[in-house]
Amino acid sequence: MSDDKIIREVYEVLESRRDNPIDSYTSNIMQDSDKKAEDKILEKIAEEAGEVIIASKNDENLVYESADLIFHTLLILAYKGVEIDELFDEFKRRRK
Repeated sequence: MSDDKIIREVYEVLESRRDNPIDSYTSNIMQDSDKKAEDKILEKIAEEAGEVIIASKNDENLVYESADLIFHTLLILAYKGVEIDELFDEFKRRRK
């Protein structure tokens, strides 16, 4: 698989875990009651953002922590029903 398609693949897995829950971290976090699930995901985003800041300041694990932050950002987008192409379209719009 080419690198540029990995984000789409991850997103499709998140959507699948949302729509067809299995015993997994992503399914479990999205299946809590509506407000509780959203709050848990947002807490993870805040936690991961803090870890990116610390990793950058310490010059270690920045890629790993950034992947966690991006993953959880994709998770909230999938949870909220945002289509991945909306995100890609926004990046394209900003590139102009």
